[in-house]
Amino acid sequence: MMRIQTDILVSGGGVAGLTAAAAFGSAGFRVICVDPEPPVAAESDPASDLRTTAFLQPSLPVLQAAGLWDRLAPHAAPLQIMRIVDAGGPVAEPRVIKDFDASEISEQPFGWNLPNWLLRREMVARLAELSNVSFRPGTATKALLTREAEALVTLSDGSTVAARLLLAADGRNSPMRAALDIPVRTLRYGQKALAFAVTHPIPHQNVSTEIHRSGGPFTLVPLPDRDGKPCSAVVWMEEGPAAQRLAALPVVEFEAEMNARSCHILGPLTLVSRRSLWPIIAQVAARMMGERTALLAEAAHVVPPIGAQGLNMSLGDLRVLLDLAQQAPDDLGSRKMLDAYHKARHAEVLARVTGIDLLNRASMLGAQGLRDLRAGALDALYSLAPLRKTLMKAGLGVS
Repeated sequence: MMRIQTDILVSGGGVAGLTAAAAFGSAGFRVICVDPEPPVAAESDPASDLRTTAFLQPSLPVLQAAGLWDRLAPHAAPLQIMRIVDAGGPVAEPRVIKDFDASEISEQPFGWNLPNWLLRREMVARLAELSNVSFRPGTATKALLTREAEALVTLSDGSTVAARLLLAADGRNSPMRAALDIPVRTLRYGQKALAFAVTHPIPHQNVSTEIHRSGGPFTLVPLPDRDGKPCSAVVWMEEGPAAQRLAALPVVEFEAEMNARSCHILGPLTLVSRRSLWPIIAQVAARMMGERTALLAEAAHVVPPIGAQGLNMSLGDLRVLLDLAQQAPDDLGSRKMLDAYHKARHAEVLARVTGIDLLNRASMLGAQGLRDLRAGALDALYSLAPLRKTLMKAGLGVS
């Protein structure tokens, strides 16, 4: 049996895992990254991930350190304004519109939005530039044995990797987390999210728009123009049966429903991609570490897609791990390092998951009286400038 020695093994080749491999590789560590599936890096591929990711300001230094930002910046759509629209009145039309403008707290936009398939394409290309990083798509982690000095991971190709640090970035059903017997707490909402892309006649002007009525938010996130037309990514959250019905509608009927739900904020929307559907949960691992192992990204925490929090929490995990590793490279994967990581991240993760859970439940409200309370709360929170700025900073994860 082949045995391979490395500093870091990344289990999971999604956006978080690929970013981790690029970041640690750029920092000089020997890295192996594995994933059961080859990355889908073309929009036209039927299996491509049609969701988008908004990188918020605090994530930028991580992307720069990983050598990724120069690759991503030409394709990114800046998010200058976060617009919250309450359309929860008796008629589906905007009744409260509030703009949270990044210029109130920063010279930079809140963040930058990119399609997930493009992220994978550019990240895989970056890994190919790093001689100390080996990316092995089509290879899964099968078994884990940890001891004080190393993690021994058996791969699906029969080889064994001995790593000083195992990064479990292998998703909400993480096999490496299960191997360490780390429990999770899961909240289910009975919701699903539809993700797709649209073009529209009214330019988005780098405004991300979240429209609240019932069932969950309908969010339009800026993308670069497509075929000369303004373009946005949409995440439409609804109760499960409603979302499944929408996903199965013929295009003409679907466009009619999405235009009604969008309140025509950007004019008539035209569907320009297939529709993907996935379940909405919140989930937190009881611990973010085990022997020689750090959990990050969805292996550690899952949140509903509200406020662009998900991947940015993941890059917050990575930022802490990278700092600890660079401060004391000889301690890579040690109990001391991993305890410090858990202490730095877990309480913040719990607080953020709790906050997003409350926002999601508020967005789902169906009763008219409760929807009226939600609109009043938005109006009150926005009207106080110091509170408004505090909320914007909290959303970014900065003080």
